[in-house]
Amino acid sequence: MSTKANIASESWTNEVSVRRGIVSGVNGLLVGRSAELARLLRMLESAAEGIAGVALVGGDAGIGKTRLVTELVDQARERGFNVLVGQCAELGDALPYLPLADALRGAAPAVSAAAATRPLLGQLLPGTESAPAAGLTQQRLFGSLLGLLADVQPVLFVIEDLHWADRSTRDLLVFLSRMVQAEQVCVVGTYRTDDLHRRHPLRSVLAELKRLPTVTSVELGPLKSGDMFDYVATLGEVNAQALGLIVSRADGNPFYAEELFAAMTEGDSMPDGLASLLMTRVEVLSEAGQRVLRAAAVAGRRVEDELLREVSGLPLAEFEQAVREIVSRGLLRVDGYGYAFRHALLQEAVYTDLLPGERTRLHAAFARLLTAPAELAHHHLAGHDLAGALAASAEAGRLAERLGAPAEAHSHYDQALALWDRVEGAAELAGESREELAFRSAVTAADSGDNHRAIVRLRALPPTSEVNERLAYYLYEIDDPAGAIEAAERAVEEAKDQVALSRALATQARTLLWSSRHQEVEALTTRALETARAAGAKDAEVGALLTLAIHVEHQGDVERAHQLVETASAGHTGDLAMDLRARFHHARIHYDQGMMSFAAEVADDGIQLALETGLKWSTYGTDLRFLRFLIHYATGEWDEAEGVAAGFPVRVGTQPEAILSSFALFVEVGRDLPAVESRLSWLAPFWSDALAVYMSRGLAAEHALWHGDPAAALEHVHAAMAPLIEGDSGTLRLAAIGLWALAELGTTEGADELLSRARFAVDSGPLGQRGHLGPEGLAWAARAEAEWHRVHGRLDVELWRNVVAAFDYGFVYEAARARWRLAEALLASGDRVAAQAEWELARKVAGKLRAVPLERALLEFGRRARFGGGSDGAGDRAGDRAGDGGLTAREVEVLGLVAEGMTNREIAQRLFIAQKTVSVHVSNILGKLEVSTRTQAAAAARRLGLLT
Repeated sequence: MSTKANIASESWTNEVSVRRGIVSGVNGLLVGRSAELARLLRMLESAAEGIAGVALVGGDAGIGKTRLVTELVDQARERGFNVLVGQCAELGDALPYLPLADALRGAAPAVSAAAATRPLLGQLLPGTESAPAAGLTQQRLFGSLLGLLADVQPVLFVIEDLHWADRSTRDLLVFLSRMVQAEQVCVVGTYRTDDLHRRHPLRSVLAELKRLPTVTSVELGPLKSGDMFDYVATLGEVNAQALGLIVSRADGNPFYAEELFAAMTEGDSMPDGLASLLMTRVEVLSEAGQRVLRAAAVAGRRVEDELLREVSGLPLAEFEQAVREIVSRGLLRVDGYGYAFRHALLQEAVYTDLLPGERTRLHAAFARLLTAPAELAHHHLAGHDLAGALAASAEAGRLAERLGAPAEAHSHYDQALALWDRVEGAAELAGESREELAFRSAVTAADSGDNHRAIVRLRALPPTSEVNERLAYYLYEIDDPAGAIEAAERAVEEAKDQVALSRALATQARTLLWSSRHQEVEALTTRALETARAAGAKDAEVGALLTLAIHVEHQGDVERAHQLVETASAGHTGDLAMDLRARFHHARIHYDQGMMSFAAEVADDGIQLALETGLKWSTYGTDLRFLRFLIHYATGEWDEAEGVAAGFPVRVGTQPEAILSSFALFVEVGRDLPAVESRLSWLAPFWSDALAVYMSRGLAAEHALWHGDPAAALEHVHAAMAPLIEGDSGTLRLAAIGLWALAELGTTEGADELLSRARFAVDSGPLGQRGHLGPEGLAWAARAEAEWHRVHGRLDVELWRNVVAAFDYGFVYEAARARWRLAEALLASGDRVAAQAEWELARKVAGKLRAVPLERALLEFGRRARFGGGSDGAGDRAGDRAGDGGLTAREVEVLGLVAEGMTNREIAQRLFIAQKTVSVHVSNILGKLEVSTRTQAAAAARRLGLLT
């Protein structure tokens, strides 16, 4: 046994070691990593406070990543964290979710019990069956894990050896990195930097993750020579000459140093190179010991005791003696009911040293004893058993599908297809025809996010109805409507049975919905419904119902649209994506028609379904939550809306996150919350996306208007309108806001164009014909008309009465804003009593909502009009936020940044306005304060108390 094995695990420190970063830790001491450990501990502390984070720990093999993370794990447990630790294996994509399964198996009993109650997580545990398929399996699995982490928080989740991670595990890491924000969750992943060649799949993932605000990168370099001297000295007694030799040879790598120390202690030679050094330690084993270790290397990093004994072929007594010898020399360690290599480098060295024939025979021996399809496929292929590899690959693909690992399923199917022509009786071995397997491969490629690969694979298959239907669906998803329509027509023509025909017809109708042939949708969906009901194809029936509902809604037949979506939502199709889609459209149509209570009820039902199935973060799960937010917002439930918005990420990294985040601006801008500026700064990089720019810049325009910057508001409006097609109903809100800005600027330039676009949206719509606008759309159209008159200096009472009445269907905030303008118009017309009545109604709503900007505007108007009752708490709260010293609120804001020493360019970036606009503000400030320099302006502001 090595001297190291007899070293007592106790802590010791001295002045030099403390200065060099030695802390107590794994196997007694952790040397030279105090800075890195401190960074990880800060993340752990932040997680404990509800600020989630992800750390990526990289470094060369043997540099001490596991040692560092083990110390973090120990400290996390001491702080009351639940800890999950999983390890990736070198089998790559063969075993989906291996580290997650590993972590759940080794978790504390309470965590394992909680995981077992979630079917999609429970199936990763031993002795459980796969959950029945219901669609969106991977999204459900990810959502279930996110729910589990929230249930057992605070939690530390460690994934080791990400360089060997399967595609689904990499996707899971990306998902967690994006989704965990306000939970008490810390995720840590380790990876080898020296393994990441140019085409390594982890490289692009790391590049993506390191751009995220929640992610911290920790790179471990070689230990400094002083730290290495300290470290080697902790391993045992060694003379100065040997110590110097070990440190010089180890080149800052702790694992290399340990092996050099062990070799020297045991009297072995110290050859050049780590692999050679490791093999000198193997070669001193007995023949039986070497035989067992070689078999273990073929199994991978870890192997069960009984399996290793069977493959070694040794009698029980001889096998046990050999294992004792190996463990005593520190080459394997006991791990549960099996053994694991002390370090992956050792396993790699032993495996690489095997002779070709020896390696093949050992793989074949494992294949004869294993039952797991993915492992079987790996060993059959390495053992040159092509028939066995084909059969196991096909079965492994089907299992991966059930587990929600479409990328691995696609990889296994492709492996089977690659072997097809080299194996006799391939169809019997695979359990299905080549065309069926290739179709599965295409579908799983699409499910893993690669629609383009799926399209290529489908086009290479015989053009059956099923193939063309999926081809049409994927072409539609990648925005190739012409190709989708053509493929859908072929699918209808090639249909051989009623089920295939119903799905083809439903997909064809969907491809035509927004095309110039939209008039064909009614007949197609009617035929699809008849066929689907006769064939019992529930998914096709619901798909056709939803397409028809959207079609008739835009034709103005709202009552029929309600009936159709209600029918579509009545039951379950067995396809969760379709079920959630039905509930979303059911709630949306109610919302669009102003039926808020019904919309809320249906949305809550859909959200509950999403939560129960782990689909909170799926496309329609997310859509349902932001729709519920809008219902809260419109009906005046702003506290509830703000609570929902708290779950919308601020630190966004993708376009879908940016869109979701932008919805929070409704209530944040309405209340003038501090989060607005931060959220806008995170959203700005996504302003190339049409929906993200529409949402965020449209609300940035309102924010600018409330802060006295109509020029910046107009810039935002034009930018948000630019990507919209003519007739888009979204034009209405933006046109009204743009006209508000023009009225504040005192110019009519551009007003006619904005009103013209709004009118076109009402009269023609996106399809070139007058469609149906819901009450909100009609209300915004009415406001655009009234704002246009305001731009031209006319405060038309009747027009503003129409706006109030239009928004009074249930949009509390917008009705109050319209009353503000109605009060102005009434006062201008001489009806002071009616003006004050409308003003008081608006102030009551603004106070209830805590809509500070609107409160402030109403207070200012009330003061000018000399209305009574303007000094209550709401007015005082709004007045506290107003400008002073003759400056507008925006000028006070700019002055504050001038006082901080910011340049015009920096102020423009901070406030999301043009640099020229800042220059105008600064000129106005200097004039109003009667000073000539920025320094004098800052001094005057402090003297007047404007900066407190």
